[in-house]
Amino acid sequence: MKKLITFSFKRAALAGAASLLLLCGGAVSAQAADSSFSPAQRAEIVEILRNALRTDPSILSDAISSLQAQASARKASSALETVRRNRAQYGQSTTDVVLGNKSGKLEVVEFYDPRCQYCRKVLGDVDHLLGSEPDLRLVLKVIPVLGPNSVMDAQAIMAAGLQGKYVPFQKALMTDSSAPSAERIHRIAENLGLDADRLQKDMKSPAVTAALSKNVELAKAIDLEGTPTFIIGDREIIPGAASESDLKAALDRLRKATH
Repeated sequence: MKKLITFSFKRAALAGAASLLLLCGGAVSAQAADSSFSPAQRAEIVEILRNALRTDPSILSDAISSLQAQASARKASSALETVRRNRAQYGQSTTDVVLGNKSGKLEVVEFYDPRCQYCRKVLGDVDHLLGSEPDLRLVLKVIPVLGPNSVMDAQAIMAAGLQGKYVPFQKALMTDSSAPSAERIHRIAENLGLDADRLQKDMKSPAVTAALSKNVELAKAIDLEGTPTFIIGDREIIPGAASESDLKAALDRLRKATH
């Protein structure tokens, strides 16, 4: 056990030092190294590291992984700080649909693209979560990030919201497998009892355009990389098609943090 601990510590130290080499362009700078080291000692340290990397190249991959993890942590921290400074725009916007408990203390904001296969995949899980979490307040922010067809579908969903049918239209559109087109949108609108002609006009209205532009702006502000992305209160951000168990665990953490 003692040898394993020593080996693990040595690898961690070498990986950390390799990270410094990467950050400093291949050489330990005077700032990165202890000022008590002489130039000869610093050169010796660099040589030891180079020999170690030649002997065990995996140390370099450990260093890269460490740098990536640190960068991800800094990015997440920055994004959450943006959310905290602009809570009214992320969780309290008047242009977004809120599902679940409108006064719930467990607030989750979901950015989604209606053409995104992963967003479609989590629809059922999110519905089930809403049914099992009475204190959940889910804010839906539609953003078109996958091209013209996403723009058309996002506009249609927002326009359906102006007739009080955001959720039924959203689900019908996102579960429909036919090719995207204006005719498809018209057909779905008529099937749901909407004024299809009005919906198509509203799709290009200033209100819809402004709301979608604002959502895209907010997504960019947190450097959102893809959909779906879930903002759990102001505590964490979960990118990708999170499972129901992942989201439930995040809600449990949020519940503990708010009590």
